Amino acid sequence: MKKKMNKRELDIVVISDIHLATFGCHAIELIDYLQSIKTNTLILNGDIIDCWNFSKRYFPLSHFDILKEIINIMDEGTKVIYIYGNHESNLRKYGNIQLGNLIVCEEYIIEIDNKKHWFFHGDAYDLTTKGWAIILAKLGGYGYDLLIIINRFINYIMQFTGRRKISLSKKVKDSVKNAVKFINNFEETICELASEKGFDYVICGHIHSPANKVIKTSKKDILYLNSGDWIENLTSLEYVNGKWSLFNYK
Repeated sequence: MKKKMNKRELDIVVISDIHLATFGCHAIELIDYLQSIKTNTLILNGDIIDCWNFSKRYFPLSHFDILKEIINIMDEGTKVIYIYGNHESNLRKYGNIQLGNLIVCEEYIIEIDNKKHWFFHGDAYDLTTKGWAIILAKLGGYGYDLLIIINRFINYIMQFTGRRKISLSKKVKDSVKNAVKFINNFEETICELASEKGFDYVICGHIHSPANKVIKTSKKDILYLNSGDWIENLTSLEYVNGKWSLFNYK
């Protein structure tokens, strides 16, 4: 693919939950986004490759192109931080690795403009990814993939008739009170932990719910950031001119 000129220059970009090897991955859009930016640091905050659903039968060229684009970004001098997610749990046995501009790790801690930032995927504090619950989570993953296929067929018809696309998975999630409660509990738990550990900012992914907000804890206010995903929301986090913002691919 031809690279775009006049790239937006950013200090840090955070992307998570790409889920390569699944039907839901918006690979073309992500490649377009990556080719439109130039960043000093790219943080891949978990579930980049979906090892749960990985199959030789489905890994299209566009998914390979994402990996190639990340390698190109590294070759241009960008530091790439790859943080393990729960869908990559089988890779965690290799521990922390550093190869040139690539760092692979469980979490990434850095001070930016005198503020302590804590980057991690988020599954470590989600009980639905532990023990027997992981079997249900994997079964849910297969059902989610099927829903994505049905959704794409419906959106094809919607576009053909000149109507707007819809996201069935997002509508289901937003309409279930327990899902909303889970997200709120997850965010509050993460921020309490960050406060206890002395962090000012906490940046994660995992729950596919993009966010940029201040959450009050028992000790202090924490800026909670979630990079969302590239299945439903097509979002990333960008840091430039001393400020974090959410980017939504249109």
